[in-house]
Amino acid sequence: MALSAKSVVCLCFLFSFCHVRGAHITLEMNKSILNLRKHYNISKAVEYNGQLVFFKEWIPEKLLEKRVFMRGVLETYEALINKMLKELPTPPPHTTGSEGGVGEGGAGDDVRTELNCILRMILKLKTIHYNEQDNLLSSLKKLMGIKMDSVTVQMKALRQLPWLYDEASDLTNEIQNRRRRRHAQRVKIHQRG
Repeated sequence: MALSAKSVVCLCFLFSFCHVRGAHITLEMNKSILNLRKHYNISKAVEYNGQLVFFKEWIPEKLLEKRVFMRGVLETYEALINKMLKELPTPPPHTTGSEGGVGEGGAGDDVRTELNCILRMILKLKTIHYNEQDNLLSSLKKLMGIKMDSVTVQMKALRQLPWLYDEASDLTNEIQNRRRRRHAQRVKIHQRG
């Protein structure tokens, strides 16, 4: 008994200081995902055919790039779940005199509830931890929307090129200077040791 109590205390201590992969997925979200996978039942052959939607190779190594990419992934999931919600049949109007309980509207209401649960979790994560990437992503989307066939746009872009070229060059120099400083600090530390 004392050994199992010590084991529980050790595990609690370990989990409080160590990051466990998947620890951020709540029990409610996990249950919702499992219920939705049961509802949208596809064959095992199709589900595990090796054709993924998101590939690990797409995730950048650098932290800033990874954060921007993950913000885009969360936006993709938000759009996907909103589409799934729109494709559900509209729920029947609830009458005040009915004595039905949970699930009165049938499986569609359960699926809607599960999808809304996951959507809430995604939006919460996006707004709390990925808010600063919103401006960057909206700027990137604006870049994608530039009409390159317009002569006016082409001339204005050429007028702005020197300024933007200098900004890009300065950023490259800044990154190289940071690398040099870090390298110099490492060399100093090794020389002292």
